[in-house]
Amino acid sequence: MTGLVTGLAIEDVGVRIGGRTLVDGVTLEAPRGAVTGVIGPNGAGKSTLLRAIAGVLPHAGRVTLDGAPLPRPGSRARARLIGFLPQGQDVHWPVTARRAVELGRLPHLGPWQSLARADVAAVEAALAKTDSTRFADRPVTALSGGERARVLLARVLAAHTAVILADEPVAALDPGHQLAVMEMLCDEARAEHRAVVVVLHDLSLAARACERLVLMDQGRVVTAGPAEAVLASPWLDRVYAVRFGQGRVQAVPVVTPVRRLDVEECRREPQRHAS
Repeated sequence: MTGLVTGLAIEDVGVRIGGRTLVDGVTLEAPRGAVTGVIGPNGAGKSTLLRAIAGVLPHAGRVTLDGAPLPRPGSRARARLIGFLPQGQDVHWPVTARRAVELGRLPHLGPWQSLARADVAAVEAALAKTDSTRFADRPVTALSGGERARVLLARVLAAHTAVILADEPVAALDPGHQLAVMEMLCDEARAEHRAVVVVLHDLSLAARACERLVLMDQGRVVTAGPAEAVLASPWLDRVYAVRFGQGRVQAVPVVTPVRRLDVEECRREPQRHAS
């Protein structure tokens, strides 16, 4: 570790399920005030890592926030600190979008306690941020996939947690809302001094929105550091087995797959490292 002062610190975290190692000795930092992106091919362990940090999966190793161990998984105290948006989460009951977002305030309420004025304000602000106010009174089950994804993100934002973990939050969204969601997560990190960790497959979005990137493969960190350095690493092409082209369009970074690499090219790997 590099002496992180405030933020999320993951030290030697491992996850084994059914005798298989899915995450193997991952150590990384996600500072407050910044968006940390986790990238890598399918099956690299990205989603499993986020679920472990969120407390959904048991894990080896240590996870701390601002130098202090996190409260036990499943507790209200942990839910007040960590907001988790899983990949492809569905809602199977016909509650309204507003009611779904209100559930994000539950960690802040006592048993049988109703929403206070501050809770209602947090819910309405989250609906507005995600452009969901106009369908707030419709059942979540009647919404499109993109609308439902924005409602579920609003539920996480309404919780006002110190950490936001988002697993592919833009997967079901059109390009305009993809940009809006990533800009929103950047605002949450910088303006609200939160630590935001997001799994992304779109490397151009990662380059645009993330200050730091973590490149994973086969459950391990291959390289980590400032986004520009990770995207310039020769490991990027080899981990994905793809030759990428990189440049800028109107000063915005763009990362585009150009061609697949053959087996011989993938064998010529640089030394594995993490920073």
